[in-house]
Amino acid sequence: MTTAHLTFDQTDDKIADRVKKMRSSAVRDLFAAATRPDVISLSGGMPDVSLLPQASIKKAVRAACDDQRSVALQYGATDGRKETKQVFCDLMRDIGVRAKPENILITSGAQEALDLISKAFINPGDIILAEGPTYLGALQAFSAYEPDVRCIAFDEEGMRTDLLEAELKRIGKGNPRLKFCYTIPNFQNPGGVTMSATRRKRLLELADEYGFMVVEDDPYGRLRYDGGHMVPLKAMDDRVVYLGTISKVFAPGLRTGWIVAPRDVLAKVNLVKQGTDLCGSSFDQVVVEHYFTDTPWQKTLQKFVQTYHVRRDAMLSALEEHFPPEASWTRPEGGFFVWVTLPDYFDTGSMLSEALEAGVTYVPGDSFFPGAAAGKNSMRINFSFESPENIAEAVRRLAHVIEDRLELYRAFLEAGAIQAPSASQPTD
Repeated sequence: MTTAHLTFDQTDDKIADRVKKMRSSAVRDLFAAATRPDVISLSGGMPDVSLLPQASIKKAVRAACDDQRSVALQYGATDGRKETKQVFCDLMRDIGVRAKPENILITSGAQEALDLISKAFINPGDIILAEGPTYLGALQAFSAYEPDVRCIAFDEEGMRTDLLEAELKRIGKGNPRLKFCYTIPNFQNPGGVTMSATRRKRLLELADEYGFMVVEDDPYGRLRYDGGHMVPLKAMDDRVVYLGTISKVFAPGLRTGWIVAPRDVLAKVNLVKQGTDLCGSSFDQVVVEHYFTDTPWQKTLQKFVQTYHVRRDAMLSALEEHFPPEASWTRPEGGFFVWVTLPDYFDTGSMLSEALEAGVTYVPGDSFFPGAAAGKNSMRINFSFESPENIAEAVRRLAHVIEDRLELYRAFLEAGAIQAPSASQPTD
């Protein structure tokens, strides 16, 4: 005879208020479903690490294990190895940013950088500006410190600086609660859009006028498929706090990112990092050093670009072929993501279970806003990981799910059960 055991959460009354306000990552929650063999995942933002050359990885790891074992397996400096910093200086020179090792702090991926900056600068109630929608990992990092995140809409040229300026006028000049503007100017996550040169310049002008920091997150900048190189914000103004990562151009499993910032900013970030993890992984940093100095990594980068370009085109072609005219989507020049917008009466969160039954996943749009009210009729879909054939099939499956909902809506309209929204009538 078996006995049922009931367990109760004995820590509920002890949890910090900040944790109660935090949301779980929608992408992480979808990982279990995405591993089912019958499901094609358009939800994650994973690079295709199968494209990495085995010989290059072995060479870099062997150097860490054999030649520099006493360093790679030991504690390191909180701000990271000087040799690794120099590698990142060299990488940034390629995109037009001149940095010195003393202006770099190495982090356990760009995600830790977001948490450290939040810990160092955000008090409860402080104002943070960001694109709307924005990276859900950033929202998670910010939320632990309880800021007031205000989202600025974007269009095909990136964040709308006219709307940003209007919001800044409401906030007022010299407002001590206004801390920074977080932006992903290149192939934004989740929108896929790229900020134009004119808007980059205007953002920096507004930052100077209203006295806030600009945090530039640039994980996808080297993954461009169309158009020419865009000068980073950091190259235009040295006061910009720049976040870099090797996750999209090498290996996310080697948790290595970096911050480039003025020394006064780095001093505060270094202080809070000491209490977070003492130091990053010396082993990971040594492997990264050898990969970017001893192997032909540029050839692998070109393979990434060529492969993702084909997959991006496959997704855009499938959307054109299968999605209904009521849907619209962005057309990214690089990066990993397409942002799809459906009619206002759609709820992509509630539709996700139907999509899973059809064998496809995506990330509902409300995950990319600080509040639960926005983005319900949108979704982020990813093209970096699946084959072109799987991408086309996944889009076809998703289109059928959307069409079923459209037919149901039309049936309700015909039956008079609901009224069609008018141009002057709110639809959300």
